[in-house]
Amino acid sequence: MAREKFQTLTEQMFYILLCLRQECCGTDIMAAVQEKTNGRVSVGPGTLYNLLESFLTAGMIRETKVEGRKRSYLITQRGEMALEEEYQRLLTLTADYRAAMDAPALPE
Repeated sequence: MAREKFQTLTEQMFYILLCLRQECCGTDIMAAVQEKTNGRVSVGPGTLYNLLESFLTAGMIRETKVEGRKRSYLITQRGEMALEEEYQRLLTLTADYRAAMDAPALPE
């Protein structure tokens, strides 16, 4: 069965949407992802612009400004909902992990 697009977000998707809670252009997004993750996650230009196009098509972000080749974006309500759903999914995962780690080990 095919997975619905954006049902879960990759780390790069998550951080791009998180950055777009403030208006940013592509260069700003790449730098902000690096900064927010202390360099753990990076987004290259090819990946970034493909994801931005997908997010635009899905109505998760909107273009706010165009200055020559520089385009700025901002998250939409749909994007905020996707970000919140992913956050809740991650909380569930961590709760499941914690419950499993706190449970007594199974006998061998």
